[in-house]
Amino acid sequence: MNLRALVSVTGKPGLFKLIGQNKGGFILETLDKAKIKSVVNLNTTKMATLEDITIYGEEEEIRLLDVLETIKANGGTTPDTKASGEELRNFFREVAPGHDEARVYTSDIKKIISWYNIIKEFPLFEEEAPAPIQ
Repeated sequence: MNLRALVSVTGKPGLFKLIGQNKGGFILETLDKAKIKSVVNLNTTKMATLEDITIYGEEEEIRLLDVLETIKANGGTTPDTKASGEELRNFFREVAPGHDEARVYTSDIKKIISWYNIIKEFPLFEEEAPAPIQ
């Protein structure tokens, strides 16, 4: 899974593709059909690549990529984000065993499910990740 160029921006719904950088900040593009471009200034906005995001674990943090891979390996079927909190929690226990249930909220689970549903259609989802930069 090659999700290096996909980012989450604090305060903005959905995911974005990082397409460049200029003096004002990073240039992002929405992943929907509109392909709206915007510039994000890192002085005022926080941004994280999906590769860098981790989930609280009981013993150690769980990488988001591992959770997305597990969902994909289990057939890619996810519950509706409007499902009950218990149904969402049961699903997450299967795909992220060992997550810290006190610190991973239902809203976090909904966000991960919605992200999965956004990216599963993209070719990047099937590509091998490039080797880490040394």
